Amino acid sequence: MDFDLTGKMLISTPAMGDPRFAHSVILLCAHSPKGAFGLVLNRPIPHLRLAEILRQLDIAPADDRIGERPVLAGGPVETARGFVLHTDDVPGGEGSQPLEGGRVLTASTDILTGIARGAEPRRWLLALGYAGWGGGQLEEEIAANAWLTCDAQDELIFAEATAEAQWQAALQSIGIDPLRLSAVAGRA
Repeated sequence: MDFDLTGKMLISTPAMGDPRFAHSVILLCAHSPKGAFGLVLNRPIPHLRLAEILRQLDIAPADDRIGERPVLAGGPVETARGFVLHTDDVPGGEGSQPLEGGRVLTASTDILTGIARGAEPRRWLLALGYAGWGGGQLEEEIAANAWLTCDAQDELIFAEATAEAQWQAALQSIGIDPLRLSAVAGRA
């Protein structure tokens, strides 16, 4: 592997053959010759809000409004496992993984307890599950034009927009008009 995409974003193209990733925007949290791990950023789980997750964890929110935040489908792998992606202005606690750009990935419930009590990071999202690739798999998908890459930007990662609008904004951030994308791509 000639490149490390850790900390970059993936944007699916019309050549993406897997409907689970159509119009997806993914933050790659880890990428190595052994594989890749990322979170889908623009797939809210219908009718699931933070309040339900807090209730299941027996965590009482200090403010009911916090419970209205959507929960994202972070990917099709381990969908019962939760991840909070947040800015580093609030420590993530045990088991947290610092990421590039002042971001932290936390899988412990400590961060949710803090959020419920009002000690929120400046920006954050909660995702259930993750997207994973075996060694060389992501590189093959990129070579098949299923993904474009771009630098990670908080405005795209933590966007409070519809899934489609977030995908379009990610494409536009690299100068691509979504209406001009074709499912057929070639190589020069």
